[in-house]
Order: sequence, then C-alpha cells, then structure tokens
Amino acid sequence: MLTLSAAAAEAPRPQPKSGIEYAGSDVRALQADDFGNPGMLWVARGEKLWNAPAGRSEKSCASCHRDAPATMKGVATRYPRRDAGGGELLNLEGRINQCRVQQQGAETWRYESEELLSLTAYVAHQSRGMPVNIGINEANRVNFERGRDIYYRRQGQMNLACTHCHEQNAGRKLLADTISEGHGNAYPVYRLEWQSAGSLHRRLRACYFGVRAEQPAAGSAELVDLELYLASRARGLRVETPGVRR
Repeated sequence: MLTLSAAAAEAPRPQPKSGIEYAGSDVRALQADDFGNPGMLWVARGEKLWNAPAGRSEKSCASCHRDAPATMKGVATRYPRRDAGGGELLNLEGRINQCRVQQQGAETWRYESEELLSLTAYVAHQSRGMPVNIGINEANRVNFERGRDIYYRRQGQMNLACTHCHEQNAGRKLLADTISEGHGNAYPVYRLEWQSAGSLHRRLRACYFGVRAEQPAAGSAELVDLELYLASRARGLRVETPGVRR
C-alpha cells in the first residue's frame, strides 16, 4: 500500500479543478454573489470577533494583527503549517485556538462552533482569489506522507479510499451529485444540505461515515495531516472562502 501511495503521489497529475467547477449554475451563481452567498454571514460575524476583546488579556485579534485585509492576506494559502519554532502541524482553526490560549488567555473554541467557523472564514476570506501555495519540506514531510497514505488507504466496510471517488471517478455522477476532486480551497463553506457553514473536517468526517469507517475527531492529527495532503493536491487553485456547495 505504501508503494502504491508513493507511486500514485509521484505520478504527474492534470491541473486541479475546484469543486465549484462541478457544481450547477445555480450554486456557482450563489457563490459568486457576495450579497446572496449565505457564507458571507459567517465572514461578517468573524469580522466582529476579530475586533472583540477576549480572555484575561482583553486583547482582540486586531490588537496584535491590526487590519486583517492587509495582515491576513495570503495567510490561508499556506495552511496547514508549523510555526517557525517547530511544534505541531496546525490548520487555521488550530492556529486561531492557539492564539486564543497563548495570546489572549482565553479558552479554545470547539470545532464547528459559530465562533471558530466565523473567525476562520473571516481570516481565510482575506486570501480569496490567491492561489493555494503549500510547500512540502523537512518540517512537514512526515505529516504530508501520513496524509498521502490516508488518501490512498482503503477504509471502512465499503473498503474504499479517497482516491476511488476523488481521483478515479471525479466528474462522474453519484446519485444526483457530480463527484469533485475533493479539494479544500473553499472552506469553510456553506453547504445547502447542512443549511449552515461547516469546516473541511466536518466534510472529511462525512466521507469517513460514507465508507462506514470510524470517524477521527475534528481537529485530530489524522485529519490535519490529510488536510495538508489535500492542500498540496490543490496547489495553484484560488482560495474561494466562503464557498457554496450543494
């Protein structure tokens, strides 16, 4: 399986296509309209949280990072990543929670909470239109390889891997939906089936459920490693946050 994983990962791949390209015209139009895109509600909430004092320090995000459209521009294109001093691999949600604990003296927000979704959407939104630019190096290579192995590993009662849907059958129909390549460049997204915004980890856990496999916890190292590998596959795609999906 490791040999298969490495061979598949090293094989040249065509230019990635965003999930919005597999969506119907109604969904594409909804995402493109900032006044109609329901995900913009979470971005607006995130802006308020950015400027709100929090924790024992009574510092806001803006206290350190100032004007988000300037200081957060491009940040989402580089996550998941490790800090310069090392430490664990963090996605945007993890980095926000780390800041809350270390800089604000506040408690972490749980995954899928309105607060964490909103602030993550707001930060990622500042990179909208910029290409995903994940670099694989000695600092994150082990995480990348773990994520790659998960992507090609058969799991669950259905005995399927991510590759079987999002590589081998992308563009084909699964019931009424068209299978996408499974990129995360639009997350957090507003999904019509959820009637809410949700994180990439919520979607990944749904895939685990779909193949009848045990679901890792949102924010777990397994899902962050998989998120890193997916980001490497999406290199060059534009950040779309907040995306809209069916």
